[in-house]
Amino acid sequence: MIEVAIIGSDMQEVIGTAIAIYLLSNRAIPIWGGVLITIVDTFTFLFLDKYGLRKLESFFGLLITVMGVTFGFEYITSKPNAVGVLEGMFVPWCKGCDSRALLQAVGIVGAVIMPHNLYLHSALVKSRDIDRKKRDKVRDANKYYFIEAAIALLVSFVINVFVVAVFAHGLYQTTNQQVQNDEYVDADLYKGASSWVCTYGLAAMYIWAVGILAAGQSSTMTGTYAGQFTMEGFLNLQWARWKRVLFTRTIAIVPTFCLAFFSNLEDLTV
Repeated sequence: MIEVAIIGSDMQEVIGTAIAIYLLSNRAIPIWGGVLITIVDTFTFLFLDKYGLRKLESFFGLLITVMGVTFGFEYITSKPNAVGVLEGMFVPWCKGCDSRALLQAVGIVGAVIMPHNLYLHSALVKSRDIDRKKRDKVRDANKYYFIEAAIALLVSFVINVFVVAVFAHGLYQTTNQQVQNDEYVDADLYKGASSWVCTYGLAAMYIWAVGILAAGQSSTMTGTYAGQFTMEGFLNLQWARWKRVLFTRTIAIVPTFCLAFFSNLEDLTV
């Protein structure tokens, strides 16, 4: 069941990356093509740890920096109500929300919190070379892991605030005429990009797409790692590394590719 949950989370991350590629290629690469590209580049990036875990962590740091800069730019450009954003951080409320809006709000919470990353964090901590027989060494390690986790969660929280605030400010109660498209306005990654083009120009849309690409790559790799460690732990798989990565990645990517190939963009982004 854990692997099924990881697959469900991984599917939305891969599709998000494919949508970013679709936007950056000016619609030249279809969504299913973006899914195939995601398979290749994810495998490439995952094997960075062959040259050391620090190299992979540095790459993750680069992706997170890109996300922070791009989504921060969108936040500053759109200028949402800062007081309202701060209030929403501490006081849960949804003025005038119907049941559908509340369902979307709960879905956002579920999308932001990824429980499977707990397995990833635990596995990465175990990979550190620490003398666990010495209490002072273990105590220092726990302290620094706590600080590291707190910083990571804080940065993740700020980036998610940028994304949610930009979407809420730009698309909540927005009419079709304002967004200038032929369909009803329902907030998703693609229509969000369309809104940015109409409101702030083409450059803003490409910056948004770069941020989505970085977010998708980062989330896809963490999802793959979490799935790999989960399968290793529960099934005690003692395979070569490339076999483990191939096995866990195939489980998640096959249904995602089928969904992207046989569905249209609207169905994928609802």
